[in-house]
Amino acid sequence: MNRYFKEVLDAHVLIQNWLGDADAHADICEKLLSRFSPKFSMVTPGGALLDFAALKAFFATQRGARQGLNIEINGMQIIAENERGATVIYKELQQLPGQEATLRFSTAVFELDHDGYAIWRHLHETSLPQT
Repeated sequence: MNRYFKEVLDAHVLIQNWLGDADAHADICEKLLSRFSPKFSMVTPGGALLDFAALKAFFATQRGARQGLNIEINGMQIIAENERGATVIYKELQQLPGQEATLRFSTAVFELDHDGYAIWRHLHETSLPQT
């Protein structure tokens, strides 16, 4: 599997485990945050701009905040790729038990660290209507 697709999937497993389980071990959050560049930026579905410090603060307070969260990723495509990283698009379906699912379209920019691992440099999420 393409390393960038694998990173999208692996990161979302950690997000699901952290947000969806009040008993999640603290190392899940540490593993999750280690995947993001210190220069990370994000545009949220609501249009807010976050940096790495804001992302870290968000996750620090969200253990189990979305109990039972399920995340499905599909439609991954490489938009651009070079020796320093890649841009990937994908759709993300999030669902909480007993609630309507939400769908978002995401564009992620990855850079490779000095060991060749893909790290998140930028993420732009847009809410999509359910069809």
